[in-house]
Amino acid sequence: MTSPLKLTVEQPANPVVIRCSGKLVAGSTDVLWTEVSRQIPDTARIVLDLTDLAYMDSRGLGMLIRLFVSAKSAGCDLELINLSPRIRELFGVTNLLSVFAMCGDPGVMPRG
Repeated sequence: MTSPLKLTVEQPANPVVIRCSGKLVAGSTDVLWTEVSRQIPDTARIVLDLTDLAYMDSRGLGMLIRLFVSAKSAGCDLELINLSPRIRELFGVTNLLSVFAMCGDPGVMPRG
């Protein structure tokens, strides 16, 4: 079965930008885990661009949390950009908006 999630990695770049498209759902989360965890040891900042992410379920949300924790423990910043209103609402309902660094442009450093 083909994964409903597609990733495009802009590399080499600082930060590494990973564009996600499709659906981040049960059965496709391993694709994201494999790519991001491969980048973490050698990267100070990873930006996930969710512009073309159409849908995310609880497994997808759980994977983002797992990646965030792994990145933080390795001294890497994991940021999210371009969340759709629906995905932003999911983050708001679960009180995760404040956990993730989110900015509108991958070239803009977060404040603080």
